[in-house]
Amino acid sequence: MTVLPDPPPEPAPPPADPVPAAAPRRRVPPRLGPFVAGLAVMLLVVLLVNALRPQPAPVTKGDVQQAIASALASQTPPPTAQLVYAGIRPSIVLIDTKRHAADGTEASAEGTGVVVTDQGEIMTANHVVDGATSITLTFADGTRSSGTITTQDASKDIAVVTADQPPANIPPAVLGNPGSMAIGSDAYIVGNPFGLYGSLSAGVVSGLDRSFKRQDTGQVMQGLIQVDAAVNPGNSGGPLLDANGAVVGIVTALINPTKQDVFIGIGLAVPIDVAGGAAGLPPY
Repeated sequence: MTVLPDPPPEPAPPPADPVPAAAPRRRVPPRLGPFVAGLAVMLLVVLLVNALRPQPAPVTKGDVQQAIASALASQTPPPTAQLVYAGIRPSIVLIDTKRHAADGTEASAEGTGVVVTDQGEIMTANHVVDGATSITLTFADGTRSSGTITTQDASKDIAVVTADQPPANIPPAVLGNPGSMAIGSDAYIVGNPFGLYGSLSAGVVSGLDRSFKRQDTGQVMQGLIQVDAAVNPGNSGGPLLDANGAVVGIVTALINPTKQDVFIGIGLAVPIDVAGGAAGLPPY
């Protein structure tokens, strides 16, 4: 009898893929637990508040205009000196004169005048124009004209000049009250020192009711206003102004004990009420 051999054993099935082990859990440290929970609550509150907060309205053209107007209204106003100067400058006149000197030559000099009436009458110091053989007036707009003396009062050192060919429009200055000035009051002088047209100097009233003896005539002038605003050759005849820009005096002299014709701190002006009376102007 024939014996058959045993069949070969079946191959073993391939091993199954190993099951990955579960990643270990990271435990929140006990100290961070309350912090994380609190942070979550805070975040929720912030989101809720933002959701309930009213949204801003869109900016309109009117809003922009109102903002600009408010910004302009809140700006600091210009300094007083700027306002005083802007108000008086159109009324300032440069006065150039010529005279015959003792040696036969012709001498030139400069001074200042201020328009004081609607008719264009120009008030100045008498010594600026007295004895002049010719007077040339230069106005703020650059217009030039010859001038004629219409009134003189040597005792008050005041004169009035009119332009032979005046500009079409000459704005007069505002005349003020010299009685309102006190020692320490703001004082401004505008004139043409050394021919420098429309120069401004500022200071205070440093004395009242001063007396002054003119060296050229020996005449004694009284009741003058003393200021420490700079006065130099060419300022004579120009206006002394208060803080409101009103003319309260006409510059007549400077005092310098060194006998040099330059300013060292003492200028004198004729009160405008006295000057106006001397010029024959009506009361104001």
